[in-house]
Amino acid sequence: MASSTRSQTRPSYRCSECGWTTAKWVGRCGECQAWGSVAEAGVTPAGRTTAAPVTTPAVPIGSVPAEEALHHSSGVPELDRVLGGGLVPGAAVLLAGEPGVGKSTLLLEVAARTAARRQRTLYVTGEESAAQVRLRADRTDAVHDELYLAAETDLGAVLTHIEDVRPRLVVVDSVQTIGASGVDGVPGGVTQVKEVAAALVRVAKTRGITVVLVGHVTKDGSIAGPRVLEHLVDVVLHFEGESGSRFRMVRAVKNRFGPVDEVGCFDLGPDGITAVTDPTGIFIERHHGRVAGTCVAVTMEGRRPLLAEVQSLVAPAAQERPRRTTSGVDGSRLAMVLAVLQQHAGIGLGQRDVFASTVGGAKLTEPAADLALAIALASSHFLSPTPGGVVAMGEIGLSGELRRVREVQLRLAEAARLGFELAVVPAEPGSTGSFRAVDGMRVVEAPDIRTALRLLHLDRALKVVEG
Repeated sequence: MASSTRSQTRPSYRCSECGWTTAKWVGRCGECQAWGSVAEAGVTPAGRTTAAPVTTPAVPIGSVPAEEALHHSSGVPELDRVLGGGLVPGAAVLLAGEPGVGKSTLLLEVAARTAARRQRTLYVTGEESAAQVRLRADRTDAVHDELYLAAETDLGAVLTHIEDVRPRLVVVDSVQTIGASGVDGVPGGVTQVKEVAAALVRVAKTRGITVVLVGHVTKDGSIAGPRVLEHLVDVVLHFEGESGSRFRMVRAVKNRFGPVDEVGCFDLGPDGITAVTDPTGIFIERHHGRVAGTCVAVTMEGRRPLLAEVQSLVAPAAQERPRRTTSGVDGSRLAMVLAVLQQHAGIGLGQRDVFASTVGGAKLTEPAADLALAIALASSHFLSPTPGGVVAMGEIGLSGELRRVREVQLRLAEAARLGFELAVVPAEPGSTGSFRAVDGMRVVEAPDIRTALRLLHLDRALKVVEG
């Protein structure tokens, strides 16, 4: 009998940080590489999982009420835009961002707007005291009778608050500060985060309430904790913003109820956070006259066209090795554009210091900004200002050709609405360049970078190439 029992059991060792298991003890976890986190987890009985009672019986898909998954406005239009229409009952939302970017301020605003519509809301804070949250609520005018506040760091206490308050919306700030008793690890550890998130997601699904979790990020900007955290929730949002700027952007990277290519724009000020429905003016500098080394690019953030000014400075190299400094511009794209300008436009900047940046903290990662960057570099190199009211959009190929970008008509309409007079775009395949008008704005098509620079009278070096 004893030998039979021993044959059906085996020793097991488990990592308290990530849950990795092994049949023998090791000093270092083979999954998360943590030292000293592997300990004996007792014996694990062998056997199969047997059938168990079901929670709800299976029904035909046509009889499932779809009304239970309809969007409800969060009260913040820009956040509704990112979510695809608003918050969904029973959904779990993860909002991640760097410290101080404004996550708590945004969610307190959402909680206050929800409570103002007579929908009971529970705000659980594990990082601040209740008094500190109340002070911020007074400053941002977020005090409402239907907004309940609890300062807790224990998962069991949080679940009890949900039972007592019975809210429509729960905000947990943050998931890394909540701990579950009886689970190995410290709050914020992998095992703890998985258990806390799984419990809150279960509550959201069974009770039909919306749960919003605040998450931390690592040094490289990714969400801290196990990757399973992103798989558990329905929506993953990233809150982005530069420390020296008031401008903030919320970007959806996962959304089971809406688009994943949408962004929302906000202004974080001393009186709280406000939506920015027309953010283009933030990224464009108003110069008193024509300035060399600038050009306005039209990029797409999700389905929203944004105009951002690219500025460049080309100067004699102060050291033996020329400098390449960027801010808001991808350094690899800058290196590629510099090589194309030298090879196909005769503009050699290999022995010059090159600085490129954007206005207002905009980040240009889309290849459609290549043409504006090239125009700004040529303008700075020749100290020749670009014509006033010019925008440019187009991807530059390694052979110097200009490639078409998506949503050209939408970009042109936005530039025309803001009063720009001339747009330089890639030519259609087989075309050598033409002029046309869009909403009163002249549109110039150029097949390659040499033609684009010639049309803007930035062609002093082109004679060397053609001669």
